[in-house]
Amino acid sequence: MDESRAHSIVAALANGVDPITGKAFAADSPYQAPDIVRALYLAAQALDAKAHTRARPKGELPANAGKPWNDEEDRRLLTQFDHGQSIQELARAHARTVAGIQARLERHGRLQPQPGAPDRRSQQPAARNTMPAMGRGRG
Repeated sequence: MDESRAHSIVAALANGVDPITGKAFAADSPYQAPDIVRALYLAAQALDAKAHTRARPKGELPANAGKPWNDEEDRRLLTQFDHGQSIQELARAHARTVAGIQARLERHGRLQPQPGAPDRRSQQPAARNTMPAMGRGRG
């Protein structure tokens, strides 16, 4: 099995979707347990990182990297993600970086920000910051 296919399977599982049937797992499925979901996301990220370092020479960015997103592209991204496409596949399809796709999915609440990652929500205008900061204590 190639890494791309493995990543697609792990990403679907992490999203609570059966990679074979495309149907969502029941709420009591082991694949819906928080620790399992986190482990699967970490596995998917590791596969992304490995593929990302091989896929693109340094300094070369995808055509749409850094460009603004429009409503139609957002809808397409969310639909594709909800149907189990991997972040790597989405990055290629949208000509964006993996980090750009992850940031967009975080912004739309499809992914949780990773520990240690910059809090991108604080960079958004107040009117758009609709996701509550969860698990972030002061101190």
